Amino acid sequence: MSKTISLPEAFTNHIANILPKHLNIDDFIAACSRPLRRSIRVNTLTISVPDFKQRVESKGWVLTSVPWCNTGFWLQRPADENTPLGNTAEHLAGLFYIQEASSMMPVTALTTDNQQLGVVLDVASAPGSKTTQLSAEMMNQGLLVANEYSASRIKVLSANVKRCGVRNVALTHFDGRVFGRWLPETFDSILLDAPCSGEGTIRKDPDAMKNWSLGAIEEIGSTQRELIESAFHALKPNGVLVYSTCTLSHQENQDICHHLKHTFGDAVQFESLHNLFDGADKACTEEGFLHIFPQIFDCEGFFVARIRKTASVPKLTVKKKLGKFPFNKASEKECLQLSDALSQTLQLQLPKQHSVWLRDSEVWLFPIAIEPLLKEIRFQRIGIKLADQHKKGYKWQHEAIIALTDTSSSTNSVEISSEMAKEWYMCRDIRPEAVGKGEVIVSYNGDVIGIGKWVGNRIKNGYPRELVKDTNLFDC
Repeated sequence: MSKTISLPEAFTNHIANILPKHLNIDDFIAACSRPLRRSIRVNTLTISVPDFKQRVESKGWVLTSVPWCNTGFWLQRPADENTPLGNTAEHLAGLFYIQEASSMMPVTALTTDNQQLGVVLDVASAPGSKTTQLSAEMMNQGLLVANEYSASRIKVLSANVKRCGVRNVALTHFDGRVFGRWLPETFDSILLDAPCSGEGTIRKDPDAMKNWSLGAIEEIGSTQRELIESAFHALKPNGVLVYSTCTLSHQENQDICHHLKHTFGDAVQFESLHNLFDGADKACTEEGFLHIFPQIFDCEGFFVARIRKTASVPKLTVKKKLGKFPFNKASEKECLQLSDALSQTLQLQLPKQHSVWLRDSEVWLFPIAIEPLLKEIRFQRIGIKLADQHKKGYKWQHEAIIALTDTSSSTNSVEISSEMAKEWYMCRDIRPEAVGKGEVIVSYNGDVIGIGKWVGNRIKNGYPRELVKDTNLFDC
């Protein structure tokens, strides 16, 4: 066993007792000792998979398909490529998300029947891997409520949503146990990637099991039971709930699902995932759950269950007091003025299934599907900020340009060099050879990377300060 990992004897004995008959503990320990393969997911909100493959082929990147995600790949880069993956031009432009392969599986399980996801809840969403994956599957349509309880992780979640061009997400900041009471039978689909002991993450974090104990597992199991009950209450009849963890013990996985079945009886129906992808049966339990030990697919340990709500259950009640909603819906005249200005200055169009809302001088774009929920629960942030309004017109926002623009949708853009792109990501003004007027979309390698404004012969940088990268950027 590698000296770099720490597996307590009590933990290995515990795993040995729950391993299926076709697996053994020696293979488990050996798998935990191997470095985790790097994996990424192509962000189809910004680029197609074929175009991405063509793009990175010239860089010498080797992509191997992840069986359970048609946009997921294990990645090998040339040995002499020293730029951190997160500082590559393709990552900064939102073309891909660095995501562990197993964690792509819950979204696949939720979307496997090709039904419209409708109004979706991601109960524990930071840092945003599954949120952005869901949004891509939804093609930025409908509504995705992304909740995160940890205040420190909200900022990271918001940054990833912006980077990936997501516009159908509304962020909330609550303990996930509130949704069953505040929004009963509201969501068509729910993903509960529950907080857990993280037993499956040992290949990524050698110290993950240093303080492991059965007592800690039992304690977190109590929270998981309350979270899954709340999620089930928030789910519409005939809706689908996917419960997942990055841990291995039955107490946090199968037992949680059986608790839900015991609580709500025939209203809970387990749907088998044995046909989710080729080879899924190797990890499938008797109930149809996926219990993924690291040696099966050479990935992190994971658990995924797909649950359908077959009938309504008694609703929980709560007294609500939200306060005044600070936005007003734009009038038809205001929408027309905004649309004309966007078209004239940047040759862009307002997307369908979205509505314009105003707060003081701010102009926001909300998913239309959010409107029935505005009086039901408080949101941290909804949709994207489109512009700041001033006397002479609008100042367009970076996140809106990323979410609304592709390389063919605007002629008011300037393509910059690699050296200038590095300056751009460091939030410095740039001086292209061509000179223009007014606001301009900035692109590099054909990818939209932001918006600036011509001031004489330079473009004033509009890149958000919170996204700035200033060291070890991609090679020129």
